Amino acid sequence: MSTAEETDGENTPWSEVTPEAARRLLVAAVEAFAARGYHATTTRDIAGRAGMSPAALYIHYKTKEELLHRISRIGHDRALLLLETAACSGGTAAERLAGAVRSFVRWHAERYTTARVVQYELEALGEEHRTEIVELRRKSDAVVRRIISEGVAAGEFDVPDVPGTTLAVLSLCIDVARWFNAQGSRTPDEVGALYADLVLRMVGAQK
Repeated sequence: MSTAEETDGENTPWSEVTPEAARRLLVAAVEAFAARGYHATTTRDIAGRAGMSPAALYIHYKTKEELLHRISRIGHDRALLLLETAACSGGTAAERLAGAVRSFVRWHAERYTTARVVQYELEALGEEHRTEIVELRRKSDAVVRRIISEGVAAGEFDVPDVPGTTLAVLSLCIDVARWFNAQGSRTPDEVGALYADLVLRMVGAQK
């Protein structure tokens, strides 16, 4: 299994991408962008990793930037869904925030190759696509901010700066993709649990 196909609980990674040739190209692009960076990667690099000719790439993707946008859109949609699911799961604000952090961190650890591309190649997108992805990021921010605000209102959290704390929480979670190593001493679940505990301490959650 390639690094771009690390499982995260989904039955088939990138299953929404069809036909199979388009999926192979997308997986190859994730690997290439993660290894070399978007700007240093050529369409020939991507096609070669997919075992296809450069001309075959243009049948499915008009440009290299279109490939990056597809990767980024799928990744951000998935991350937002994880946060929204946790936010709507019921329970106290502390339980929902812990659940959101666990699932968000676990995704960034389990799919660290993909997450590196999704989170750190935003500036390579064209203006229209970048605007679209930034809006998805705002929605993710709003989900976490809402949980924290509800915790403050309920007396569960002690947070004088909700927007700043929200940014800190999301930044902490996203950074997992930068350093996580599948051969390291901690599993994605263990990192998720650790970060959930750290975030609850950050917001002054009542024991």
